[in-house]
Amino acid sequence: MRIEKRGHACVRLTHGGGTLVIDPGGLSEPDAAVGADAVALTHEHGDHFDADRLHAALKANPDLEIHTHAGIAEKLGPLADLGARVVVHAHGDTARIAGFDVDVYGERHAVIHPDIPVITNIGFRVATPSGAVFHPGDSFTVPEDPVTTLLVPVHAPWSKTAEVVDYLRAVAPRSALAVHDGLLNDTGAGAVELLVSTLAPDVDYARLEPGRGRDLD
Repeated sequence: MRIEKRGHACVRLTHGGGTLVIDPGGLSEPDAAVGADAVALTHEHGDHFDADRLHAALKANPDLEIHTHAGIAEKLGPLADLGARVVVHAHGDTARIAGFDVDVYGERHAVIHPDIPVITNIGFRVATPSGAVFHPGDSFTVPEDPVTTLLVPVHAPWSKTAEVVDYLRAVAPRSALAVHDGLLNDTGAGAVELLVSTLAPDVDYARLEPGRGRDLD
């Protein structure tokens, strides 16, 4: 299995001829979801969910599946009319998506500010040959099942680095890949890496540049 970073919070998973793209939003590469068998969307914010990228994916694959929660599904009528298969999920669901075994965890987006309503957010735990990779979206959801590789959101209006460290400690993955880093410059990314490596030394932490990938066990 291979994982590739496609900008900000978007990743592309490939295995056994199947391709799953999670959160192709407005800060990801324009063709981030092109060639996908399925797209998974954690929540509705524009840096995770972009209609143009979904249209491009559907144009490339008329049999595209889009997996998300009910709130986003209501917004996908135009894509469904064009042939996309929209599948609704909620916390506790299991599914077979693009050949991957997937568990769904989480219900709410992290609090940005008490004055801003909290929206729905689900995370996707994808089985790998010897474990699982988890994309939490905009949340610090701790899955009920073990995670081998955590896609850890390292920078957001709703978090601070101390919370990122505590999240890594709570999930206790073997490795972590930085996501939600599209607003960080190299200096900020380096500061996060220093703190994470110091305070969560048991986690193999890395930040991939867009277009770069690694193999998952």
